[in-house]
Amino acid sequence: MGLRSLNPATGEVIAEYPEATAAEVAMILAEASCAFAGWKRTGFAERASRMRAAADLLDERKEPLAVLMAQEMGKPLAQGRGEVEKCAWVCRYYADHAQELLADREAKTDATRSFVAFEPLGPVLAVMPWNFPLWQVFRFAAPALMAGNAGLLKHAANVTGAALAIEAVFKDAGFPPPLFRALLIGSERVAGVIEAREVKAVTLTGSTPAGQAVASRAGAVLKKTVLELGGSDPYLVLEDADLEAAAETCAASRLINGGQSCIAAKRFVVVDDVRRAFEDRLVERMRARKVGDPLAEGTDVGPLARADLRDALHRQVEGSVRAGARVILGGQVPDGPGAFYPPTVLTDVRKGMPVYEEETFGPVAAVIAARDEADAIRIANDSPFGLGAAVFTRDGARGERVARELEAGSCFVNALVRSDPRLPFGGIKESGYGRELADFGIREFVNIKTFYIK
Repeated sequence: MGLRSLNPATGEVIAEYPEATAAEVAMILAEASCAFAGWKRTGFAERASRMRAAADLLDERKEPLAVLMAQEMGKPLAQGRGEVEKCAWVCRYYADHAQELLADREAKTDATRSFVAFEPLGPVLAVMPWNFPLWQVFRFAAPALMAGNAGLLKHAANVTGAALAIEAVFKDAGFPPPLFRALLIGSERVAGVIEAREVKAVTLTGSTPAGQAVASRAGAVLKKTVLELGGSDPYLVLEDADLEAAAETCAASRLINGGQSCIAAKRFVVVDDVRRAFEDRLVERMRARKVGDPLAEGTDVGPLARADLRDALHRQVEGSVRAGARVILGGQVPDGPGAFYPPTVLTDVRKGMPVYEEETFGPVAAVIAARDEADAIRIANDSPFGLGAAVFTRDGARGERVARELEAGSCFVNALVRSDPRLPFGGIKESGYGRELADFGIREFVNIKTFYIK
């Protein structure tokens, strides 16, 4: 059985790839383990030189990589180019900073010398989703490889082309070819790879059920995991917010990648005094975004990655409307080919509705009324998820105070939630655990080793 990529804008088959056999997977794991044995002894200067070469190759290949993402999962070209640029940034960030982030740390004890060192673990398995097919991988791979580990990528089947393109970037940048490999296997075979003796740790970005499955299997064989799972990010609009700026930022966050982002704004918790005024501005900006062919310049919102995902999103909208929500923009599946769904705004959203309780992975905004600041905080935290959150207010000190009350891994004030190589990224509750990026991320997959010398 093979892996198939479909163009979500047309439904046409792009490519089919044969799955790796059991013997091929075993060879890849063995070769990665051997490559790691040599790579862990290289100096940071050598690692950094190759990581910078990878960044340069990403710059050179930006256009074909953006086209590939548009074809495989529907990302508009401009957003695809931005994703490639961000991948180059994270490569350069860790090339520049890995040595200082992993430097030995002296500790004062009664020993002649005591210190902590950060040593690589070995091959790390990354189970990655389709929505940011390059960025999700590079934000794991850049720190992992700079720390001295090897990388094994099990990507989503519909972006197999992206998986192979990433493998080629690292190979062409001069990394030992077995050090970073794509595993062309189905999801049902991930458990066996986790259990393989060569694999030392696992990182996953995906749904909460996928995280539970991977964590339970890894836990059974005592292997560390980092999980970045779903989100239902609340954006709180307080009565003193700049409504024009808030609406623009909220629309941008909700529609990034067609709304297919764990940290996209999903629940808009608005103090009732300004709710109608905010809704008018949000609808205006959501309506202005151009929906269309992701390969066409000027497209803001492409199709969802698959038709079944579009249909599941529409069922969430329909279920919420039956429960009393009102559609004030969009909400209808368009005629014609492709997995398109229009920018949609629902108001009068209340507890118990699908768009209140569940993650909506598409361009659907749920507006929830709050009585006041305290009620807005309560509603924001009334979720099993805890990935990101944002607060809009003209008072920066107030925004910080409210952000400290929100249950999330990242809280932004007067800005949309986004990942940044310089800041740790991850969630709490059903949004996962562990951190990627910054100093915390590069230390996730190392042995924090104590030395005591008398």
